Amino acid sequence: MHLSELPDFRSRHNPDAPCVADDDAALTNAQFADAVRRTAGAFHAHGVSAGDVVAVMLPNNVSLVVSLFAAWRLGAAVTPINPSLVGAEIAYQSSDAAARLLITDQEGDFGGTVLTPSELTAAEPTDIAAAPSDDALALLIYTSGTTGRPKGVMLDHSNLNAMCAMVIEAFSLTATDRSLLVLPLFHVNGIVVSTLSPLLVGGSATIVGRFSPKTFFDRVERCKATYFSAVPTIYTMLAALPADVPSDTSAVRFAVCGAAPASVELLEKFESRYGITIVEGYGLSEGTCASTINPLEGPRKAGTVGLPLPGQTIRIADADGAPVPAGEAGEVLIQGPNVMRGYLNRPDETAKTIVDGWLHTGDVGRLDPDGYLMLVDRAKNMIIRGGENIYPKEIESVVYQLPEIAEAAVVGRSSAVYGEEPVLFVALHSGATLTAEEIFAHTRQHLSKYKLPVDITVVDELPKNAVGKLDKPSLRRSLAASAVSA
Repeated sequence: MHLSELPDFRSRHNPDAPCVADDDAALTNAQFADAVRRTAGAFHAHGVSAGDVVAVMLPNNVSLVVSLFAAWRLGAAVTPINPSLVGAEIAYQSSDAAARLLITDQEGDFGGTVLTPSELTAAEPTDIAAAPSDDALALLIYTSGTTGRPKGVMLDHSNLNAMCAMVIEAFSLTATDRSLLVLPLFHVNGIVVSTLSPLLVGGSATIVGRFSPKTFFDRVERCKATYFSAVPTIYTMLAALPADVPSDTSAVRFAVCGAAPASVELLEKFESRYGITIVEGYGLSEGTCASTINPLEGPRKAGTVGLPLPGQTIRIADADGAPVPAGEAGEVLIQGPNVMRGYLNRPDETAKTIVDGWLHTGDVGRLDPDGYLMLVDRAKNMIIRGGENIYPKEIESVVYQLPEIAEAAVVGRSSAVYGEEPVLFVALHSGATLTAEEIFAHTRQHLSKYKLPVDITVVDELPKNAVGKLDKPSLRRSLAASAVSA
């Protein structure tokens, strides 16, 4: 079924059944379909039609999901914007996506047409609907780029349909499943795994506005969640809760862990305490979400990210894209109907990333004798902080705006809670003076909070390798040594 038709289909077949809920509202199928038609009416009244893009910058709530389906009803696409972005970042994404309008509950001068959630549902419902098309652009997911500028990942309806079908099959989802969504809805994981997939099979989704370990299991019990998806940081917090915190998990069938590697110790600690099976997976926005998963039914191998999802093929390749001998490490390549169309307005980068139908991930891994994928290293120098991708180049580009800065290098430092955090090393031009506090104040004006360096060190000179390039491995080793001595 085309996603644009799903709200009306659910309303016709089971109008009073639960559909989506958040911290403040719970909509039946009929109420959800009505909200979608009203929001589509508001979009249409402001000129949105097939081929347009709607920017949605909302916290995790029902209005965000309604906006997705309203745009799809009209044949438009959605670019979800992280609500924690600063003005320059919001303006860049909206402009790059050529968004027709912006949906937000925040106050500010965003330029262009801005609508609030209350204005959407106050509109008259519309019966206008574009002819369903699998080739129509559905989502523009912006992922941080190694060049410092985020790129728009183009996902069409065929990508989403294929990905949802894979998730539904892998997890044996049925109409009895109820997801609890705790990950942000500006990522494909929250959209695909916890929202679209359960809705497609007749199940329901409950959206958590803000995660709190103290109230999480109370929410699990109240909504009778059968599964949820989270990142290692969340599982670490939950595993560390006091022993007297009540946790009725009897309805939960499984939990999913992705976005960053989880230690075998963490998985065992969580599973032994709560009796919930955690399946680890791996994927990229460019692959519409997930490409491998440890099987729910069958051997789960801790330390791996599992087997390819049905319909996908994983190849381990050398620098030329040719397969390497079995068991050897190489770049992880992905092929399947879930692979993105490409990067918006970036044909050169698209051509480098998708070669002969294979998605080049930039990640290094190997396949074990049973075909389970083990990740050896992450793409380039990316830092994953609590499940959020941070590219050092983006932070460094902001720091280089300061005229006193001669050299800047950002590397990841281990964190017990977040997995990894960015730290910044800088060297100043001769005779220049600049404090770490002044540098931090500058970054705070241009970067989201989660991207800010947690520590800034001003040194006389940054280490270089034999060819004169900044030696980031040396910086990482010094951080590791400092952590051991501490």
